[in-house]
Amino acid sequence: MTDYQALKKTDIASLPTEPGVYRFYNHEEEVIYVGKAKNLKNRVSSYFTQKHLNRKTQRMVSEIVRLEFTIVHTEFDALLLENTLIKQYQPKYNIALRDDKSYPYICIAHEPFPKVFVTRKRHLNEGDYYGPFTNVKILRAMLDFLKGLYTIRTCHLSLTSSNIQARKFKVCLEFHVGNCKGPCEGLQTQEDYDQDIEQIRHILKGNIREVKIYFQRHMQLYADQLEFEKAQKAKEKLEALETFQSKSAVVDAFSGDADIITLVSDEKHMYLNYIRIVNGSLIYSFNQVVKRKLDETEADVALLVLIECRHRFQSQASEVLTNLEMENRYDVFSIFTPQRGDKKMLVDLSLKNVLYFKKEKREEALKHIPRSERVLTQLQDDLRLATLPQHIECFDNSNLQGTTPVSSMVCFKKGRPSKKDYRHFNIKTVSGPDDFASMHEVVYRRYKRVLDENQPLPDLIVIDGGKGQLSAAAKVLHELGLYGKMPMIGIAKRLEEIYYPEDPFPLHIDKKSESLRLLQQIRDEAHRFAITFHRDKRSKNTYQTELNEISGLGPKTIEKLLKKYKSVKAIRELTIEELTQLIGEDKAKRVYSYFHS
Repeated sequence: MTDYQALKKTDIASLPTEPGVYRFYNHEEEVIYVGKAKNLKNRVSSYFTQKHLNRKTQRMVSEIVRLEFTIVHTEFDALLLENTLIKQYQPKYNIALRDDKSYPYICIAHEPFPKVFVTRKRHLNEGDYYGPFTNVKILRAMLDFLKGLYTIRTCHLSLTSSNIQARKFKVCLEFHVGNCKGPCEGLQTQEDYDQDIEQIRHILKGNIREVKIYFQRHMQLYADQLEFEKAQKAKEKLEALETFQSKSAVVDAFSGDADIITLVSDEKHMYLNYIRIVNGSLIYSFNQVVKRKLDETEADVALLVLIECRHRFQSQASEVLTNLEMENRYDVFSIFTPQRGDKKMLVDLSLKNVLYFKKEKREEALKHIPRSERVLTQLQDDLRLATLPQHIECFDNSNLQGTTPVSSMVCFKKGRPSKKDYRHFNIKTVSGPDDFASMHEVVYRRYKRVLDENQPLPDLIVIDGGKGQLSAAAKVLHELGLYGKMPMIGIAKRLEEIYYPEDPFPLHIDKKSESLRLLQQIRDEAHRFAITFHRDKRSKNTYQTELNEISGLGPKTIEKLLKKYKSVKAIRELTIEELTQLIGEDKAKRVYSYFHS
């Protein structure tokens, strides 16, 4: 009897049916998974009763030897506790939640004439912390903006009232250049300094409106007192503040507070963007990539990251906007998926960020891969292929007003032309300009021979043409029993549209994508190869037809003439003596007489 079967019999039957958090342990007494549930008994038992668990979940279940659980009052409490325990234990089967210790904050120290500085360590008894800031450039820009707006001291002096009264300090260069008002010598009062600090707190919290009102009131007050220089400085600070707000404003008509969480995913990862909106201004934006572990749903992952971000960025917003369909069952906040209006614009903004983040992460992952493999990986992703397309074959037809129809097949291996595998085809069963029938013939001949000779099948077939040629080629694969065993696409020239068999809607790949450039290169090479073969064949037929008009001239003589002089025009200009030296007097007279009669 396995350990988890014993666990099922002894422990699961006695689990409560209340909401809570459960923890699975392995033989080494390590927490391997933390989960939440609105019904502990039902959720835990599902791991041992469901028959269709994925492979990773089955492996986790096989490692469980013990479980612990904690009952909580509500599902939201379970969500919070799950978040805390995942960060504490970092279980190998849970998604990774990073701690925010490495992110910088802006700190306002708990001291007389408090300093405003950047730190990565949080000691809550030493100051008030604002952040974290996920972008250091934005953090520096914010600090520079605050220092330009207010005169904040940067020294590390202990400015107690007793030290100032004892005149222990002297003003420094910052005072002389206007960056400090000299509180160290008592030139600035604590009350005046604290007013600036209060405004800084409003800005860091996103309450720009309060600060604007403050400057507007003081600007009017100075003007009424005829202190126009001070009024002008207040006006300049107000304008700087409005410029700063305009850069962070999201939607003018939306003036509330909200959290936005959006998620997009691929086979291996989920990509999330969190945005915090305060008074209609974007205060924080945070991206995170989550590696898929078990069978987590997108809604579960988004909710877990949302709780982490709300804690990290100290959000108390009562409204959460998302692009996912999520249950709205929490008292602390309400979740909406807006379909129109300003809130939909906010979700679209977050989606734009997360899609760009996904693109960046994928490019970063591909950067260290050799170019040829990188392009093939990109092509696999763009075309949603199950395997890397290392062996690609492409077909193209060529004819001139229905005459001399031919086809070509070019082969690319590992993203490069494999010219020894190129093939020419003379169309045998089709008369007239019928591209569909011609494509059917050459694809059938190619893969019938591949099967007969037991050659390897390609990873991808490319048909130069639209839906008609693609359908003709797909029909062949059905006839040969190969349909579904190797992917096939058609590429239309005009708009570079990619078609799949039996799918009426085309796929559009980014015009700047390396994968599309590879497809274009393969298509153009097939076209060039077909055109060259067609031109050579047409020219050869033209020469032989005219020389065949000459009585008494056989194929070997015609071949000898064309091999030496290359063209009928050159043969036409030969003297009878030159012709005699090559083909004899009798035949020379016939050729010369034909061209000069």
